[in-house]
Amino acid sequence: MEFDVINILYYCAVILLSTKLLGIITRKMGLPQVVGMIVAGLLIGPAIFGQFGWGWFHGIVTPSPEEMNVLKSFSQVGVVFILFSSGLETNLDDLKKSGAAATLIALAGVLVPVALGTGAALLFMGGEFTQAKLLNALFVGMILAATSVGITVETLRELGKLNTRVGTTVLSAAIIDDVLGIILLSIVTGISGGGNIGITLLKTLGFFVFTIGLGIVLRIVFKNLEKRYPNTRRTGIFALAMCLFYAFCAEKLFGIAAITGSYMAGLMLSGLHDTKFVDRKVVISGYMIFTPIFFAYIGISADFSHFESSGLIFALVFVLAGIIGKIIGCAPAAMLFKYSKRESLTIGCGMIARGEVALAIYATGQSLILYEEGKLVGIDPLVPTIFLIVITSILCPVFLKLVFKNQKTEVVTDKEHGSTIHYEAIENANNDQD
Repeated sequence: MEFDVINILYYCAVILLSTKLLGIITRKMGLPQVVGMIVAGLLIGPAIFGQFGWGWFHGIVTPSPEEMNVLKSFSQVGVVFILFSSGLETNLDDLKKSGAAATLIALAGVLVPVALGTGAALLFMGGEFTQAKLLNALFVGMILAATSVGITVETLRELGKLNTRVGTTVLSAAIIDDVLGIILLSIVTGISGGGNIGITLLKTLGFFVFTIGLGIVLRIVFKNLEKRYPNTRRTGIFALAMCLFYAFCAEKLFGIAAITGSYMAGLMLSGLHDTKFVDRKVVISGYMIFTPIFFAYIGISADFSHFESSGLIFALVFVLAGIIGKIIGCAPAAMLFKYSKRESLTIGCGMIARGEVALAIYATGQSLILYEEGKLVGIDPLVPTIFLIVITSILCPVFLKLVFKNQKTEVVTDKEHGSTIHYEAIENANNDQD
């Protein structure tokens, strides 16, 4: 089957229409649009609808390897845009204010779920223990590291708890654990490429020194640019060029994930006057074509030929590890910083949601899936990841509403300093005694 650019136009049309339609449906069901986009990819791809379409319309059917490479390239641009936007939306001031509490909570919220996910993967793989299996298991566990900031923020905002002490801590910790998850992925993929741990860590450190050092200079350039030409296309083009350059340098010069570079580019430009303007342009550019293709490509490229009933059992164990890992990791860490039992449980529940960053980690680390002679001998975590996103997206708002029950937020103004302080009052004190 030869490459035909006209087929690419057709594939893009089908992807954009189906992802938007399924995204709207899932949003009306109270789920993230990401879920609908993945389902759209599954439906229109070779695995499902391509097998029994009608007439000339067979969904994506079976693209040639060359055509799949084009779609894969589009999807990789899409995931770079997603992480760049996440970096732009990161509030550096909030990260600074969150201090040690959010950092330790985020660290525990990464290490515990990753350990549980890695252990579960090793148990399900069975057989002789090898380095390749360990790397595959680590990759599976790393998908549990990230928290969906968007889902958590929307839930806290709806409950009126976003600006409380707990809300700010959850938001800051969620951002930090995304960063930690991406860094961990970069280290593991670097080791899998033949490097040793010491060299990989040095390369990772070198990357951050390079990106932060250059970023300070480019941030000054961007400030001058936005001052002279505020809210113009040239500022957006400058920012996007910086994003793509950082992604290139991360992969080619330092051997770590390109998404780490794009996130750092966004982080270095966050908090400036034109940041929101640039973010809107990036979101529009991404979600018009590249981002839907990224989510759909996950489903289109899904291979269920190796899927067995044990895979469904592992998916459920994987989701359970993801939920329990965040709660038992974050809650005790929060209690170390004088949060009450209820507040600590609230923080743990607020961290369970997973979304696009989990998918980004999956897409970036697919080379760590273990095959021998064309046969899957490790674990392909695609189906577990989809389960994780759907189930935790539903349970996170439910859990938060339950733990916030009988609580109300009192807003008290400090007249002396002119500031507003948020306090959480427990209507029924007997529900939470320390």
